[in-house]
Amino acid sequence: MEQRHLGRTGLRVSRIGLGTLTWGRDTDEHDAADLLKTFWEAGGSLVDTADVYGDGEAEYLLGRLIEGLVPRRDLVISTKAGSVPDPDRRFDGSRGHLLSALDASLARLGTDYVDIWHIHAYDPYTPLEETLQALDLAVSSGRARYAGVSNFCGWQLAKAATWQLAASGVRTRLASTQLEYSLLQRGVEREVLPAALDLGIGLLPSSPLGRGVLTGKYRNNTTPADSRGASEHLAPFVAPYLDDTASRIVDAVTTAADGLAVTPLQVALAWVRDRPGVAAPVVGARNAQQLTAALSVEALSLPDEICRALDDVSAPVHRYPDHDWSTL
Repeated sequence: MEQRHLGRTGLRVSRIGLGTLTWGRDTDEHDAADLLKTFWEAGGSLVDTADVYGDGEAEYLLGRLIEGLVPRRDLVISTKAGSVPDPDRRFDGSRGHLLSALDASLARLGTDYVDIWHIHAYDPYTPLEETLQALDLAVSSGRARYAGVSNFCGWQLAKAATWQLAASGVRTRLASTQLEYSLLQRGVEREVLPAALDLGIGLLPSSPLGRGVLTGKYRNNTTPADSRGASEHLAPFVAPYLDDTASRIVDAVTTAADGLAVTPLQVALAWVRDRPGVAAPVVGARNAQQLTAALSVEALSLPDEICRALDDVSAPVHRYPDHDWSTL
């Protein structure tokens, strides 16, 4: 698999990442082992997790599989911290919480360091400079090699990245940002992606297949029994992308796939993988068969005319002040 630099850093990652959102909950150790081995054998290196996935079980599962199945040195492990199970405060970006969470992640993963450590989301109750100090301490202590943020909007990302570049002392440059990005969700293109491109931050798209909808499995109002849409705890996650707008985009993806003699999954994943600023879409799969289907996109590059057609049918509405008025 092709390797790409993560933003303006020397770190190289596989251009498709493996997500572990369902590990330890819907994905047991046997299936996780098959997924990781399949990914590694295909040349994949970037494995994304978080301390809250499966209440820590995803990290624990990954840790058990490292070395016993796949050498630690062959993987680029990314994890996140900051989410808390508190209905009154969903995110805690305090330095104390973040560093304690990182230590707990390292213990579950059974490793001395993570390759990329992300702040899971912006915490409006903690000064941003305090949150960023946690990244500096993690990297300077060797517990993390690179640092990034997740689910930051445009101004939050720009403020954080600029602070890290401009503040005095030893500061850790932001290497990456992680947000949802697909043909069904192009909101990052308004402000986040331009900021990331300008500041040299690599984008790691989550849900690049539109939460599974872009595979076409939900066409004609069908919900497969083994899909996320049929899952009690994931159905609300899928539901927002089952409207008429999404249906038109899925139809366009399916038409493009038929014309290229490939699958809708391959078309949708190739589109987001090759967008400007994208380092590696993170793909979640239920089993090795699904993952193999996703990894088969490695050989596919979409023709320009197909990309333009998909761009047009999925184009988000950009109005003042998002529109580039210099072009008028």
